[in-house]
Amino acid sequence: MQAEAFFNELWTDYVSITPQAKKIRDLFTATDGEVINDHVAFRTFANTPLRLDLLEPLILAMGYERQDSYEFKAKKLRAHSYIHPNPLVPKIFCSELLVNQLSDSAQKIIGKYTAEITQQPQDQAVFWSGRHWSMPSWEDYNTIMTESEYGAWLLAIGVRVNHFTVSINHLTTADAIHTVLGRVKDAGFSINTVGGEVKGTPESLLEQASTLADRQVFEFARGDQHEIPTCFYEFAKRHADAQGFVYQGFIEANADKIFESTNAS
Repeated sequence: MQAEAFFNELWTDYVSITPQAKKIRDLFTATDGEVINDHVAFRTFANTPLRLDLLEPLILAMGYERQDSYEFKAKKLRAHSYIHPNPLVPKIFCSELLVNQLSDSAQKIIGKYTAEITQQPQDQAVFWSGRHWSMPSWEDYNTIMTESEYGAWLLAIGVRVNHFTVSINHLTTADAIHTVLGRVKDAGFSINTVGGEVKGTPESLLEQASTLADRQVFEFARGDQHEIPTCFYEFAKRHADAQGFVYQGFIEANADKIFESTNAS
């Protein structure tokens, strides 16, 4: 699959559970004409047929190369980022939950559901395929939530993009992240304030911010209906280093706080 078709499919799935994203993009297209996507991100479970190492070949097949690797020890995650030779094609950040680092009870709950995964991913459609297991019970969802918000989100939402990202560098009417956030807040959207509204600094070469995730009612096992977080929209401003090269990577400390955008509280 070509990257353009891939991102078109992702966007269609994304806005179906993240209506704020279309509204925010429209806010900026009205003044800038076009909004360039800096990157997208995915979540999955380690040690399953959907593990990161099996998703990676599908990303590389679209012309990407692995850019860097990351560890989030407190959240029990590992991740890879990927970059495309065409600078206008969004970067991809893909992470996985190291389930074997959770408690025995959490491992059993997650294992009960991931045992239902029937096959390895065959093509890029896996990235908007949702759950490959039954909807969890509300009890199981909350039990996992006490150990891993990431894991609870993934159990309920499944494998799908959890955010797109406005590239502030490509906007023509706003070049500062605080200006962008001001417009977003004035339009009525809430911002993730964990670690401050802006994660990172110009000196670290990457500033990031994000909305709080949209919320949607889902029907859990046994018919329980509850409203839970879905996906969010991010904003990234990249800065040039001393040699004049605009930084293209990711910073673990920033990403760690961006993960909080889907927190249930």
